[in-house]
Amino acid sequence: MSVLATRITLTRLSSSDTPVMTKRFRADLSLAFCSLLWGATFAVVKNSLDYSSVFVFLAARFTLAALLMAAFRPHVFRTLEREELLAGAALGFFMFGGYAFQTAGLEYTTPAKSGFVTGSSVVMVPLLLGIFWRRRLTRWVYGGVFAAALGLYFLTVPSEGLSHLNRGDLLTFVAAGLYAMHIILVGDYTRRHSVAALSVLQVAACAALAWLATGLGSLSGWQPARFAWQGKALLGMAICAVLATAVAFSIQLWAQQYTTTSHAAILFTLEPVFASMTSYILLRERLGNRALFGAAFVLAGILIAELLGPPAAPESPEPTGADPPESPPPTSARRIALEE
Repeated sequence: MSVLATRITLTRLSSSDTPVMTKRFRADLSLAFCSLLWGATFAVVKNSLDYSSVFVFLAARFTLAALLMAAFRPHVFRTLEREELLAGAALGFFMFGGYAFQTAGLEYTTPAKSGFVTGSSVVMVPLLLGIFWRRRLTRWVYGGVFAAALGLYFLTVPSEGLSHLNRGDLLTFVAAGLYAMHIILVGDYTRRHSVAALSVLQVAACAALAWLATGLGSLSGWQPARFAWQGKALLGMAICAVLATAVAFSIQLWAQQYTTTSHAAILFTLEPVFASMTSYILLRERLGNRALFGAAFVLAGILIAELLGPPAAPESPEPTGADPPESPPPTSARRIALEE
């Protein structure tokens, strides 16, 4: 997840140009595929936690992703400045916090519910901007927040009441808030620093924090380091690090040059839907009627905030792989998510 997240501002297209329209169709398919990859990771991570502790999984995942991204973007290290390093560290902090709470939450909740709760980070972005940055909130933002809040209630609170609330859902909700903060900071930092540099730096910082948390958790006895060198564990790691991080966000970067913001918004809202579908296929998870009702309202809130609300911030809770070619500074948010 992702994640953080959450879209990058798109270059203008000519609807009368047939080759561009062909690329636009391919771009839409590519973004749908990215959403599928990100949605599938919820079930993959859920399975991987049978073989690994939370922090070890995150440390290995983001170390591998950082190495891959650095190998393909070695030039970002040649001109790094102190401000860029600090910005990357700040992004990595909120990125790590989001993934830590989300992954920990998956130990107790289901992938489908985690996907929809995480998706609410998109709705939190304009709300946090209004509360802490004094941005003006439109009626559509209020409508999106209300729909998402109502949906989260029915999705996470069982009919027995708040006393039976799943701790995994609470942890995931905290993750959504951290992802929203990550989205806002990305919107600020990418106007002043290289997107490629920040992408690599935040993933590297996330990996470093995960290794630090692994050591502290083991020394304190709170969460002993654990990893089983088995095929399923290694496959899950490869899917999350290579496909869902390095590959998916590189595809996203290419695709968003050739499609529209509204198309991207709709396609990214498929992420929690794909999370539910893959969870059903892989884990046989079924959402009850109450949870389905809540999920529908969360999805409605995300669509309202994305399509009708004002652009808030770029990117997702997860990294991109390169700078957008000759595109203006990013101004809208993906996840949604992250973007992850």
